Amino acid sequence: MRHTISLFVDNESGVLSRVAGLFSARGFNIESLNVAETLDPDTSRITLVTTGDDFIIEQVIKRFNNMVNVIWVDDLTDESRVEREMVLIRVQSKEKTRAEILRMADIFRAKVVDVGLESYSLELTGDKEKVNAFIELLEPMGIKEIARTGTVAMKRDAKNSNTDTGDKE
Repeated sequence: MRHTISLFVDNESGVLSRVAGLFSARGFNIESLNVAETLDPDTSRITLVTTGDDFIIEQVIKRFNNMVNVIWVDDLTDESRVEREMVLIRVQSKEKTRAEILRMADIFRAKVVDVGLESYSLELTGDKEKVNAFIELLEPMGIKEIARTGTVAMKRDAKNSNTDTGDKE
């Protein structure tokens, strides 16, 4: 099962290494990992996505809760949440494909962030399925390079659990 886990940790060196080490010690792969400061510069949020047995993930979360630098852990897997990913894609732009690339960018609400003599660089934000669909449609055009952030996620506010004010996918 796919698990999305959010950790609030002290913003100190070595914390990320200990968190990742817990997964490698159990033989799990981290599919996606994002770390950034929160509003408090002494605290960071780690969002990680992994696939694994529910029992083992529960044990890993218990170990996180016992780590000194971990403030709190939240398994968002079964929670109502907002998940997004951002991707930068540099795609080959030949004269005959430029209009089609721009049409696809418009349909997916992607932004053109750089224009070169032979390529466009596009930025897209959305859920994993939207990002994957966009990449799949651009592949025949000739993707030169991709940089993905992976998943960032947060719980929805209980009173707004049925509302998504982000872009419609």
